[in-house]
Amino acid sequence: MRVLVTGGAGYIGSVTAAVLLDRGHQVVVVDSLVNGYEDAVPAGARFVRADVLDRAALTDVFEQPLDGVLHFAARALVGESVEQPDLYFRTNVVGTLNLLDAMLACGVGRIVFSSTAATYGEPEQVPVREDAATHPTNPYGASKLVVDGILAAYATAYRLAAVSLRYFNVAGSYRGRGERHNPETHLIPNLLRAVREPGGAGRDGFTLHGTDYPTPDGTCIRDYVHVADLAEAHLLALDGAVAGEHRIYNLGSGSGYSVREVLAEVQRVTGHRVPVAEGPRRAGDPARLVASSERIERDLGWQRRRTLEDMITDAWATLPA
Repeated sequence: MRVLVTGGAGYIGSVTAAVLLDRGHQVVVVDSLVNGYEDAVPAGARFVRADVLDRAALTDVFEQPLDGVLHFAARALVGESVEQPDLYFRTNVVGTLNLLDAMLACGVGRIVFSSTAATYGEPEQVPVREDAATHPTNPYGASKLVVDGILAAYATAYRLAAVSLRYFNVAGSYRGRGERHNPETHLIPNLLRAVREPGGAGRDGFTLHGTDYPTPDGTCIRDYVHVADLAEAHLLALDGAVAGEHRIYNLGSGSGYSVREVLAEVQRVTGHRVPVAEGPRRAGDPARLVASSERIERDLGWQRRRTLEDMITDAWATLPA
């Protein structure tokens, strides 16, 4: 296949592009480099520096035949989305509409969309299933939910084959491609940075937000998926997309890990103590957020193959100095 990967210079997009190439597919990467890195684009992929808000640039990309699209390009910082909702709805929603228009104009009928667990907000039951109510608590999650609705409408009206993948926390690395977010907001890389450079995650090392949640050890429980497992899910979804249907799949472990469990595993894998300061809960943090992946396992045969140890080990090996 010849596949377009938007946001392919970012963390998950670049890993997925690399997996596609390893499987013998041709890859075109489109990225504005606002949050991505050109050196993350895997060798062998054609790179086009363009923003999804640039309709003319997208039209040029589709001049060459394409079999499908993996759509990662988006703004993805929750706090920033609260401060600049216009930026998030413009990039995530209007950018996707531009992409869909280019696809339809050129007869490209398959898309897999990088959605998010943030569409659910604070779920009433866990593990979270795909039929759970969607009540996003921030503009980031709301913008992704709008796109899910657009894809459903396009599938009905234009026979688009669309899949939305909603995932929770992604970690690990693949062929040297690890997380390089700025600012870094994810737990595992922040813990690893606190090991490598005490004070790198704050002057007191790592701050543990909330120790009085109604969980076995008092800290939040979250779901984690290895980035390589996630990439494989995108390939399966692209293969399994059906014309006229919009399918939604969660990706997770079904159980999750508490912050203290992740902390203990980081210390075990690295052999170093993580300097930790305890702080108050952060507003809006639910006690437990875990996904059920039964639907994608049943429909597409996806399996979560890599463990928390694998995620931490891989991330530690590729942590920027």
